[in-house]
Amino acid sequence: MAANKKVKIGVFGGGRGISMIEFCTFYDEAELVAICDMNEKVLDDCRAFLKKHGKEGHVALYRDFEDFIKCDMDAVVLANYATEHAPYAVRCLDLGLHVLSDISPVQCMKEAVELVEAVERSGKVYAFGENCCYFPGVMKMRENYRAGKYGQVLYAEGEYIHDCSSIWHKITYGDRNHWRNRMYATYYCTHSIGPILHITGEKPVSVVGYELPLSPRLLDLGYLKGTAGIEMITTASGAVIRSTHGDMHKYGLWYSLYGTIGAAETDRKGESAYNVVNEWFNEKLTTDNVSHSLSAANKMIEMHGGADYYEMHYFIQKILGRDDGGQSIDIYEALDMFLPGLIAYKSVFAGNKPLEIPDLRTKEARDKYRNDVWCVDPKVAGKDAVPSYSKGNPVIADSVYEKVAEMYRKECEQAENKA
Repeated sequence: MAANKKVKIGVFGGGRGISMIEFCTFYDEAELVAICDMNEKVLDDCRAFLKKHGKEGHVALYRDFEDFIKCDMDAVVLANYATEHAPYAVRCLDLGLHVLSDISPVQCMKEAVELVEAVERSGKVYAFGENCCYFPGVMKMRENYRAGKYGQVLYAEGEYIHDCSSIWHKITYGDRNHWRNRMYATYYCTHSIGPILHITGEKPVSVVGYELPLSPRLLDLGYLKGTAGIEMITTASGAVIRSTHGDMHKYGLWYSLYGTIGAAETDRKGESAYNVVNEWFNEKLTTDNVSHSLSAANKMIEMHGGADYYEMHYFIQKILGRDDGGQSIDIYEALDMFLPGLIAYKSVFAGNKPLEIPDLRTKEARDKYRNDVWCVDPKVAGKDAVPSYSKGNPVIADSVYEKVAEMYRKECEQAENKA
């Protein structure tokens, strides 16, 4: 691709994808050409955003992916349901499109093998949107670690605690089969594992998984899974990583690292490390040696502490063949971040036994898992799907989901009345 050409981008999923849509609106080297979402209300919100920013009529809007994928695009951002990214990523890659996939990359080993081979077959850029890797504190710790300031990692911890109960109606709509209601405790693990691996470059080789008990307040909203998941990971160098994530009370995003000659940690929002990161981050935004809009940087710094800006920025720079694309997360690193959670859930069923994490960089490893569909999704695993809670799915009455759906309907009505 010519260095002076804008990367034409389509966004599949206008809810989570709104920050990527916003990025393309302000970024000099990106052009938003299409948005697709099955939810008409979400498309209405996208229309309103485009009109506000003078882009109405310049971006095609679709409800059907088959129509969307026919657009003249260079790259697709997958911000659809988290459990459905892999099949769409394979489809896009095989059509010659670059892909940025939001979380998660896959939901079973079979999909992981197929995705790795699609990336290798296509030769296109695949980037994983683990935005927590681009929080200021994490980026500062990575910079220091790669400069040797902490030595070799011995032990690290990552936590992503997010009580979503107050917004559950807005993100599940009262749908009993919504992926968020059906996911298992160790599934959404990349926010806690990913940044530690991105800082250190470590390769996870084994994991022990733990599942916390059910929570009555979450059952009352339709959750099937345990309240939180924990992974105890051993890496190829012998380092140990503790990862904790789930819907316990309040919010916390925190990373800690102990090396052979030093240590570091972020604050509980992932925004500070050694109390110098904010100055560093502001300086970096204005001194990156790439052609991009400073207005985009200033705008996107509001989205997840600037993290959403950088995941898209590095993706675009990787496509353009620039050195600054080096922090983009490729398929192998993406699976290093996700597979510990999948294998950890197998460990829970095995009585918290340590299990090997396969390295799908090699064909020999892939061949072992080419037909492995072990997961909680009946659409993928069929009758062999395992429960979302290891001791058996709790029985939740239809009235619970009807209540959540009613909360969503009322909120939508209130928003329409205000408009």
